[in-house]
Amino acid sequence: MMLLPLAGFLVNMAFGSRLKRPLAGVIASLFVVASFGLAIVTWLELMSKPASQRVFDFILFDWISSGSLHLNVGAYIDPLSVTMILFVTGVSAVIHIYSIGYMAHDERFSQFFVYLNLFVFAMSVLVLSDNFAFTFLGWEGVGATSYWLIAFWFERPTAAAAGKKAFIVNRMGDFGYLIAMFLLFGYVGSLSYAKVFGSLGSIGHGTLTAIALLFFLGAVGKSAQLPLFVWLVDAMEGPTPVSALIHAATMVTAGVYLMARISPILHLTAGVATFIAFVGVITAFVAAMAATSQTDIKKVLAYSTVSQLGYMFLGIGTGQYVAAIFLMVTHAFYKALLFLGAGSVIHGLHEEQNIKKMGALRKLMPITSVTFIVAWLSIAGFPPFSGFWSKGDVLAGAYQKSVLLWLIGALTAILTAYYMGREVYLVFFGKRRFEGSNHVHESPKVMTIPLLVLAVFSIFGGALNLPISDKFRFLENWLTPVFGSALAPSTISSSLRFALGTADGIFALIGIGLATSLWIRSSSRPAIEPSFLASGWGIDRFYDRFIARSSTRLSEEFTDVIEVKVIDGATMSLAGLVGLVGKYARKVQSGYIRNYALYISVGALLILGYFVTRAGA
Repeated sequence: MMLLPLAGFLVNMAFGSRLKRPLAGVIASLFVVASFGLAIVTWLELMSKPASQRVFDFILFDWISSGSLHLNVGAYIDPLSVTMILFVTGVSAVIHIYSIGYMAHDERFSQFFVYLNLFVFAMSVLVLSDNFAFTFLGWEGVGATSYWLIAFWFERPTAAAAGKKAFIVNRMGDFGYLIAMFLLFGYVGSLSYAKVFGSLGSIGHGTLTAIALLFFLGAVGKSAQLPLFVWLVDAMEGPTPVSALIHAATMVTAGVYLMARISPILHLTAGVATFIAFVGVITAFVAAMAATSQTDIKKVLAYSTVSQLGYMFLGIGTGQYVAAIFLMVTHAFYKALLFLGAGSVIHGLHEEQNIKKMGALRKLMPITSVTFIVAWLSIAGFPPFSGFWSKGDVLAGAYQKSVLLWLIGALTAILTAYYMGREVYLVFFGKRRFEGSNHVHESPKVMTIPLLVLAVFSIFGGALNLPISDKFRFLENWLTPVFGSALAPSTISSSLRFALGTADGIFALIGIGLATSLWIRSSSRPAIEPSFLASGWGIDRFYDRFIARSSTRLSEEFTDVIEVKVIDGATMSLAGLVGLVGKYARKVQSGYIRNYALYISVGALLILGYFVTRAGA
């Protein structure tokens, strides 16, 4: 599974530029489809075993051996990693196929697929590794490939800047991951998942708390949570398939996967788990509010992604790990569909991204419009679409943990249905606000078929974990052995769960109703689109003014004062002192033999006098 995308990367890197289009894209897609096929085979093999034996932990080869540090390249195959690799390779395959049409006219067509295949390989390493160090290799791999993909159109200054921003902000989070690894190795002497989780009893509570918080810092950077979410919005400068693949369905979920993987640590640090829940739900609310005032079709979805990731961390923090993974999987379906639908609109409107310059596209782009509406109803949590079931599980867990968490999550659910409805109405309904409607067209089949596939999963994906009865909770039955005692037991009665589910449906209807009443016939409402929300609460501007610019000024001061006057001054003064000493010392080297004989004689007399005085004493 890991090596197939790598093989696709190597083939296209070696021969891609010499292949006729769309052959490079077809080759890249076939390797990812094959990887998905192997993931299905692995899943079936695990399913054939008893629940307690569904773990394959094997070593491929030795990697690093130095002193007491011994690291292997190995795979840890369990229900969690298989769930991850199934949706990562499955959604990636669909997006690869879509990209063949979307990038058909790009000059660097084959290079784009080189990066895509390399990304899927890195993501596969991340979710299938058997130790923290090898996972970190995949973690950094997706960071590097995301930089290349975000800045793929580097001739655009905004794209180049967005790539650098994503890379730098992610490095801030990665610092936490590294320090957490160092602490684990210092106390356990190993970075293997099996050995670390089996030795947690030997680590003090304070150290475990520090380790959990440091890993969460890494997750905050990778999964775009407060205060490090600003990179993901700018990352929309990359090609739309990149937004769908990396910033909706796969890479940004890496932080959620990491938190689920270290559930034994979070189980022993309840305070950290609660902190994660509040960070997640506050991020969800803040991002949802920002999404209500965006005009770029992709930036609405970017803030939406940040918000939905916040819900996943809410599930992690409340001990509802299965609910978090359930939402992660369904989110991959409908958010990838939303991004690919947005890409179809952009493609049809010849690169226009301002939703205020769209409108009435439902008749001109019928497949795109219908599938986009399906994704809207799913993310809004409208029954019986997949988002209703997955988000409902997270909110039920939040209610069980804290009514305050549930209230913030419920308000965010209303906002989600509203801002996505606003986008749907501005893009597909109302009056035409663009010129040249004769040239607007539906996307080719290579782009619309992936939309239809994702739409089917967005509708029926909730069947993975229906709360009808235990036998219909397939995902919960599959994942429960992985989390064991770390999974918070449900204390909600059937009647209360039904009431909460009913409330979830009402929240969706409220948001949809608000969007319909406000936007179905209007394209501008400045009073409810304040500039501070359009700028993402001004958070990015704050960072720029008080961190980036102040750091730049500080660096300039160091250059002009510290470096020139202190460092250079000290260096030049030392050089001057050496020169002065040399000026007078070189007079000793006169070149006259009689002078040297005199020096030798004086030296000999001094030495003789020293020994005579010592003997007399």
